[in-house]
Amino acid sequence: MNRRQMLLTLPAMAVLAIALGADDPKRSIDTGGLTFKAPESWKSVPVKSSMRRAQLKVAPAEGDDFPAELVVYAFPGGAGTVDQNVKRWQAQFKGADGNPPKIESKTLKGKNVEVTRVETGGHYSPSNFPGMAPEPERDNARLLGAIVVTDKVGYFFKMVGPEKTMNGLKPAFDELIESIEVGEN
Repeated sequence: MNRRQMLLTLPAMAVLAIALGADDPKRSIDTGGLTFKAPESWKSVPVKSSMRRAQLKVAPAEGDDFPAELVVYAFPGGAGTVDQNVKRWQAQFKGADGNPPKIESKTLKGKNVEVTRVETGGHYSPSNFPGMAPEPERDNARLLGAIVVTDKVGYFFKMVGPEKTMNGLKPAFDELIESIEVGEN
């Protein structure tokens, strides 16, 4: 991309980031042992299982055909290592070649805890859970994830949506990570 194209693209990207929550007023969400701040535009929806502590939907960016959804899970005792969970999320995606796509993983700081941030994308084949309606498979999907492990509980933030929508949500998701605070478990 040349400089002129980049200068023309930047305002559109800024508008998209604002529309998807980067400059939205924030609200605090308490998951029972962990709190975080999410943009007001991310709408809370009723949780569908006892493993879920919070569930939020974000309207799709223009041109995308389904919303992004953030689910926060809490598992007493953990639910495997961070690496096992990163690989589990990676296995839910396939690249254009049919293989699991590259996954990015790095450690960031929340308010008072380390958070593993995860990102990948491709054809999404979600896991099905007993007693819950299956989610549809999706092409060109992206996952933004965060994992927080305490002595007693493993918290998993899994946000999946269409590529364009999710790329616009990255700044707001990273702000969410910075706001994560673990209380007494």
